Amino acid sequence: MEMGNQSFVTEFVLTGLSKDPVVQVILFVLFLFIYLTSLMGNLLIITVTQMDSCLHTPMYFFLSNLSFLDITYTSIIVPKMLALFLSTRKTISYIGCMTQVYIYLFLGETECLLLVVMAYDRYVAICNPLRYAVIMSKMACFKMAGISWMCGLVISLTDIVITLKLPFCGPNQIDHFFCEIPVLLKLACADILLNEVVMVAGGSFLLLIPLTLILISYFRIISTILRMQSVESRHRAFSTCGSHLIVVSIFYGTAMYMYMRPRSKNSASDKAFSVFYTIITPMINPLIYSLRNKDVKRAIKKTLGKTF
Repeated sequence: MEMGNQSFVTEFVLTGLSKDPVVQVILFVLFLFIYLTSLMGNLLIITVTQMDSCLHTPMYFFLSNLSFLDITYTSIIVPKMLALFLSTRKTISYIGCMTQVYIYLFLGETECLLLVVMAYDRYVAICNPLRYAVIMSKMACFKMAGISWMCGLVISLTDIVITLKLPFCGPNQIDHFFCEIPVLLKLACADILLNEVVMVAGGSFLLLIPLTLILISYFRIISTILRMQSVESRHRAFSTCGSHLIVVSIFYGTAMYMYMRPRSKNSASDKAFSVFYTIITPMINPLIYSLRNKDVKRAIKKTLGKTF
């Protein structure tokens, strides 16, 4: 596409994770396995929380939301990446790239807020158990989940709007395996200072504030747990929070590395971190919640009709 004397790209080339054909086949098999495991694990979580009436509680309602988000999150990245491993023409259209950027941002920002809501749920359950049923009513849970999804949808518009305003007039080679804003900005043939400021400021706002709220919730939770007289009660309370803390640590740690720092020149490092929080984390989330949770393990055994 041309405008005046300047041409603009209509598609991008994704370099992926390797240029070696043999390595690409190995990576295809590896990431196909990870993707299918992620889909099955998250679908299993959604299924058992719907089928088992004992899991019809706020905590598992939010966990189902997280599992649905993880399925969508990986599905906008991995299928295209798998296709590129086996293709000689490793391109993605401009519209496809921008669509991937927006949906990816929307889901990532929604997950930030869902993790805060899940922390609040644990705070109410442990610090204010007598009012838990009233505070975390079904309507309140729907509202909190709905607000998380709506905020993610709206906030992500800011990043995509200012990205769409950037001219991309070549080169069109993205040194990554999907369209992610930090690497996409490097290709713009215009001043990207505003975009970088918005990215770092937005990342700080959407990561630091939710993380601070989570840490405050857990400070109050731990203080309450330590005052419990029964060792069994303390152990039970810690076990219900441990899975969530592990997920929060992995998600926020890798996301903060990518979005709360200036432009990086280490593409290999960026790719590694991106693989971890876009592909690996959605796979291990169901494992973390099921392996550390007796209720989920019981529900899975009941649903599948056999003992593991």
